[in-house]
Amino acid sequence: MHAHRARTLVSIFVSGVLLLLGSLLATAAVAQDKYPSRPIDFTVPWGPGGGADLLARTAGKLMEPMLGVSLPVVNVPGATGQVGLGKMINGPADGYTMEVMTGDTYSLFGAPNPRFKLSQITPLAIMIQQPSGFFVKEDAPWKNWDELLAAAKTKTLRVATTGFGSPDDITINYFRSKGYHFENIPYAKPGERYTSILGDHADVLYEQTGDVRSYVDAKQMRPLILFYPKPLNVGPFKGVPVTGQYGIHISLPQLRVVIVKAGTSPAIVAKLSEALRKVSKTPEFKKYLADQYADPNSYLPAKEAREYMANWLVKSHKIAAESAHKGLNK
Repeated sequence: MHAHRARTLVSIFVSGVLLLLGSLLATAAVAQDKYPSRPIDFTVPWGPGGGADLLARTAGKLMEPMLGVSLPVVNVPGATGQVGLGKMINGPADGYTMEVMTGDTYSLFGAPNPRFKLSQITPLAIMIQQPSGFFVKEDAPWKNWDELLAAAKTKTLRVATTGFGSPDDITINYFRSKGYHFENIPYAKPGERYTSILGDHADVLYEQTGDVRSYVDAKQMRPLILFYPKPLNVGPFKGVPVTGQYGIHISLPQLRVVIVKAGTSPAIVAKLSEALRKVSKTPEFKKYLADQYADPNSYLPAKEAREYMANWLVKSHKIAAESAHKGLNK
């Protein structure tokens, strides 16, 4: 009698557990079907006011009606973008945090002992590609690229950058290896980096064309060289020389790719990727690319983004290696 009763109680308990598990799984499935059901944090691993910040705010605003939730921008600057990236990677892979990762942070993945690995992230799309260059303040003593190089042969010139190990740093190290005295001065906050040359805290600024457009348009700073294979020939960049004209093949165009943590549900990845594809087709986003002097064909979907990123990283390694044994061909 007692054994029968015990078996009955165990049976009731097991049935209850199975019903509870089934209920939880059903709830989880419904929650996933309804994704997103709450705001999605759009992490920018830099301070406000920079190119990554502008991309997040532009794309996020366009994605909100598509996804039916808000996409608040969360700025987490530090360590060439690695602080913000670490925050995302250490969080859950639930699709409620995505990030704008720039080429500055991505280049660190190729370091000998990188803090992060490509296997920890899933790219959704590359949204913008644009050339970088050396800028000086309007009344700087160097009127052109040749004058700047001549000055760097005789004294140290401070270059404001995003940080060590970035494309900025790779470019500067290339010229340093050829006998030019450029010193890397990193700034985590874009606004401080941009204005560093205006306040004489730095002599040269390494930056993307669109990020400092307002300063160039206002005649506060001017470009001396663009690290690009062919002339840009648009707006204030008409006639600005490019490294390709000097036989210097060190262009590492800035890329900004939207990512999520690896392990995020394929269904969620597909939904976010599709929203970004739709964003890239909007007149508002096309205007944004034009205003940034970016490649009008910047957008690359996830698969093509992975291939482009792999080639970009190989190129950065090659440039670093070439700096050891190739001189400037002027």
